[in-house]
Amino acid sequence: MSGRSVPVLTPETSVYWEKAAQRELWLPRCGACERTFFPPRAHCPHCAAEDVRWYRASGTGTLASYVISHRPAPGYGDDVPYVIALVDLPEGPRLTTNLLGVEARPEALRVGLPLEVGFEQRGDVVLPQFRVVTGAGR
Repeated sequence: MSGRSVPVLTPETSVYWEKAAQRELWLPRCGACERTFFPPRAHCPHCAAEDVRWYRASGTGTLASYVISHRPAPGYGDDVPYVIALVDLPEGPRLTTNLLGVEARPEALRVGLPLEVGFEQRGDVVLPQFRVVTGAGR
């Protein structure tokens, strides 16, 4: 999709973006309560500990919900329709993302659909996005 906005990198998210540039999905985990969370931040949202550690995630997930946008939105360019999805990761967090490589119509999507991470270059940033697992029944 052209004309798309580029995320703003912060110190708390730097590992996420560095690993995405290597085509890997990494997530923060609390060293105290051992819970994984997203979005990245300087402290655990569950117990407030500042012992944040990073690890490589599986890169898989399932479609929890979605909306098909038929209207251009600021920062999303004119390439409509597109799918905005909620993806449940086996590590625990739920990510908001776009689905790549799938028709933006309800017949092509269903809750529970297996997904895998893909990556989209936007300017100088590589953005983790998700796509339907090849061969997954729709």
